[in-house]
Amino acid sequence: MNDEKDFQHVLIFVDADSCPKALRSIILKAVVRRKIPSVFVADRVLPDVVKVENGFKDNKDPFLVKMIVVEKGDDSADDELVIISRPGALAVTRDVILADRLAEKGLTVLDDRGGVFTSQNVKERLSIRNMMSELREYDIYSEKTKPMGPKEIQLFANALDREITKITKQ
Repeated sequence: MNDEKDFQHVLIFVDADSCPKALRSIILKAVVRRKIPSVFVADRVLPDVVKVENGFKDNKDPFLVKMIVVEKGDDSADDELVIISRPGALAVTRDVILADRLAEKGLTVLDDRGGVFTSQNVKERLSIRNMMSELREYDIYSEKTKPMGPKEIQLFANALDREITKITKQ
């Protein structure tokens, strides 16, 4: 089990289980280009992340990209992210419940569509999610998530760049 103090220098924490490969690629390119320490947490090995991580093994600086593989289980990656993350950092997840937990800890959270959650606005999004979940249970509403296309990917990339700029100026 890792500990928050082990990751004090990390600026970006990624819920890699739920992060589409196209977005992981954008994150990896950004952190390498801007030399921003980041951690990707998943319940399986992600070859694209490991490839970048291995490219920095010989570097004498603290790790730039780290892949943490947790045991499979409900919320195991989420729980690990909450444990190791730190206030003031940026997290990436599409899981609103995890976003709430991280925002409460003092992180800024970016979703896969470029939306930004903070402790001030995440409760509203969580309420909407819970209401929609109830409506689905009663067959009143069926969710129609738009597929991720070039426009959504660009929105995410722009939001990531903007939030990285903010956290690196702190």
